[in-house]
Amino acid sequence: MSHRIYNFSAGPAILPEAVLEEAAQGVREINGSGMSLLEVSHRGKDYEAIHNDAEQRLLRVLGVSADEYVPMFLQGGASGQFAQLPLNFLSAGQHADYIIGGDWGAKALKEAKNLGDAREIASSKADKYTYIPKQFTVSPAARYVHITTNNTIEGTEYFDLPDVGDIPLVADSSSDFTAVQRDNSKFAMIYAGAQKNAGPAGVTIVVAKKSFLDTARTDIPAIWAYKTHRDTNSLYNTPPTFAIYVVGLVLKWIEAEGGQAAIEARNKAKAAILYNALDELSGVYEPAVTVKEDRSLMNVTWRLRNPALEAEFLAEAKAAKLDGLKGHRSVGGFRASIYNAFPTAGVQALADLLRDFAQRKG
Repeated sequence: MSHRIYNFSAGPAILPEAVLEEAAQGVREINGSGMSLLEVSHRGKDYEAIHNDAEQRLLRVLGVSADEYVPMFLQGGASGQFAQLPLNFLSAGQHADYIIGGDWGAKALKEAKNLGDAREIASSKADKYTYIPKQFTVSPAARYVHITTNNTIEGTEYFDLPDVGDIPLVADSSSDFTAVQRDNSKFAMIYAGAQKNAGPAGVTIVVAKKSFLDTARTDIPAIWAYKTHRDTNSLYNTPPTFAIYVVGLVLKWIEAEGGQAAIEARNKAKAAILYNALDELSGVYEPAVTVKEDRSLMNVTWRLRNPALEAEFLAEAKAAKLDGLKGHRSVGGFRASIYNAFPTAGVQALADLLRDFAQRKG
């Protein structure tokens, strides 16, 4: 590309250049079909191969078995899952437990309360979500326990999953999907909007344990029932074919890079570059997350101790082709989203700017 900046946007986020190049070719023509991927039938052989390959790669990358788990490609983003999850798994007289570590978890809880009995069992809201809540008591009768594995706005992340016993654990993993190597067999269900680590906006990835899906409701509209999409291989209605195609390309890239273990090691190294700079320059910058062990590898958040310098810092960053650093409107400050595909060189360029700016303005 002739003009490629470092895009720190929280999402839609940066994609690997190799994926962009192959996807661009797919837009022109796919598999020698004489048609663009955007034009082929979702029930034709050309797309069928793409769809099945993406499903298989997804399970491989996550390290879960096709005998136990089923992948689904849905729509509506994680926000849609905030409603679809309780709609499928909460009947009258049942309840679910929610652990709230950030604004998106709070939104998930609010939506669930509209559809059933959803209960907050832990929250770090009183401390402005500056850490992952670790003290809680799960109800033995809970239908499921819901967490958000990475809090995009606040910059905290789970590295040790909560112990919920035999209660099904469900996670919104939108912003660290495939970025951290976890024992994904501990989840009854994982869902993620693809537009941060796994692909473009438009497709929602759901990976669910078959035994958990077997307990889902069937007395709801078919389009919202997980069983409908499981039984039709995510082809009940026309799926977001191009987005799924790109997800498959991203998963292929992850495998070629060495899988989740290699991706996580790279992500840790990238995050350390920024956190080290912020900690060294604590007189000028204030990291937003107070508990270091909970600091996100994906979304590094901080403030300037002198807020009057914020506009100047953003202007210098943009001039250096470092874009998307303004913090979420609800918390302010700065946020560097350094997802899987974000290059180390861009992270180092930001660290260099942090040091240079501190030397001149500190």
